[in-house]
Amino acid sequence: MSIPLRQSVAIGRYLLAQRLRRRDKFPLLVELEPLFQCNLACSFCGKIQYPEHILRKRMPVEQALDAIEESGAPMVSIAGGEPLVHPEVHVLAKRLVERRKFVFLCTNGILMQKKMDLFEPSPYFAWVVHLDGMRERHDEFVEREGVFDKAVEAIGEAKRRGFRVNTNTTFLTTDTPKTVRDVLDFLNDELCVDEMMISPAYAYEKAPDQEHFPGVKQARALFGEAFAGDRRKRWRLNHTPLFLDFLEGKVDFQCTAWGIPSYSVFGWQRPCYLMADGYATTYAELVETTDWSKYGRGRDPRCDNCMAHCGYEPTAVLATSRSLRQTVRAVAARR
Repeated sequence: MSIPLRQSVAIGRYLLAQRLRRRDKFPLLVELEPLFQCNLACSFCGKIQYPEHILRKRMPVEQALDAIEESGAPMVSIAGGEPLVHPEVHVLAKRLVERRKFVFLCTNGILMQKKMDLFEPSPYFAWVVHLDGMRERHDEFVEREGVFDKAVEAIGEAKRRGFRVNTNTTFLTTDTPKTVRDVLDFLNDELCVDEMMISPAYAYEKAPDQEHFPGVKQARALFGEAFAGDRRKRWRLNHTPLFLDFLEGKVDFQCTAWGIPSYSVFGWQRPCYLMADGYATTYAELVETTDWSKYGRGRDPRCDNCMAHCGYEPTAVLATSRSLRQTVRAVAARR
């Protein structure tokens, strides 16, 4: 069984179990942030603008495990900040894998080769390296020269060691259909990463740069042209076909914020990974005490230009699971 198929089967079983239990709100994946500190200081990031005493906080491994177990999520994205700064992130990843959680460790790649010996290849583990364009564009994005080359070298080493390696690429108003195609062609054909994730940048309120976050119309025009001629079918994109349709403007959805919740050193973040309207102690409290009707496009101005995968991919997954035609389409796209 291929690893993507293994994951797809596990998620299918999980969705069926939720339906049989008649649960209408449940997590598909948890964005786990065991720290906010990073070894970069990107102007587009809203996660590193906390005071120093917050940036020094490190979530204990047992606290993180308890949160994931309580939520029941089958997948965990370990993010930050830069998670490889956390001294026990390898222990956390190993313990989650032992529980047969699908673990995606997000990193900018700077510390990846230095820390790689602490991790083992597994069907349940994948590196997710942020590569936000080709060399010049990426290094400008992260505001440090040489980061692109370091990340590319780390990806090559991880592949040689037998790890699964995915990537995550964020697009801004400065991108063009050509820059989208160029980086995806490079990742797909030259680096041969296993899967790629893409998303328009979200306008974090705390981000120093507020001028380059794309709106819905601009993002749809960008992806519509970049994907023209069925080009998206040749890339190993880690998204449902319906989410890619959404990026192109072929379908529209409301956000499913509870589908990919965020758990950080503050607790469960309301309502999502991108907005902080308070925190809950447990996932059950998050679901039961958050007024979800307040959020989404047309309900909260902060949501109006959001097309991020953390809100809309869960919607696309649920819509796919309720349609035989879309399920067949999604399975075919995985081949």
